[in-house]
Amino acid sequence: MKWFFNACKTLIIGGLLASTTVFSAVVDRDYVLVVPQRPTDSGKKVEVVEFFSYACPHCNTLAPMIEPWAKKLPSNVVFKRIPVSFGRANWALLAKTYYALDAINEADRLHEKIFAALHTERINLNSQDVLFDWLEKQGVNRQKFMDAFNSFAIQSRIQRGDQKAIEYGVDAVPMVIIDGKFRTSPSMAGSNGALFPVMNDLIKQSLKARGL
Repeated sequence: MKWFFNACKTLIIGGLLASTTVFSAVVDRDYVLVVPQRPTDSGKKVEVVEFFSYACPHCNTLAPMIEPWAKKLPSNVVFKRIPVSFGRANWALLAKTYYALDAINEADRLHEKIFAALHTERINLNSQDVLFDWLEKQGVNRQKFMDAFNSFAIQSRIQRGDQKAIEYGVDAVPMVIIDGKFRTSPSMAGSNGALFPVMNDLIKQSLKARGL
């Protein structure tokens, strides 16, 4: 059954990428403008930022689609993730987990596994002891992770991420910001699947505006 799901996922993503030649996103329906437009951190490249939380069930269902899509983006487009807390203690802990894993170069490898542990296996990763044990079982150096997890730098990243969410008008997740000026989400586009043609078109517009 797993092979069937993976085959279907490949067909869906492939079809969505191909659809960008005929699809045009509509402002105030598929996306809204970020006002004022925010500066990005990616230089001349177009920046795509996914705001998410591991605790969010909608982010969980989007992850298996957006991860392979992001890997196929052209070299002049940068994909980033920003976990949000929205002032919730358990969301803040999971945001801290993402940033700590990112700091030790383990975030990409474990990103979807964390979603699965929380939403499919029902493992309580909101407990630090359970979290540390689980990560160790995934091959993560326990002490190295704990050092990052408890560092001031990681706490600062959580605060900056939450501040960016406020600046971009992110009030729910998952939500995606394209090049600091377009905000979209599955709920705005109509579904997870419908989000990808919207993002592809907004990326296309941004590349054209930058002369890339």
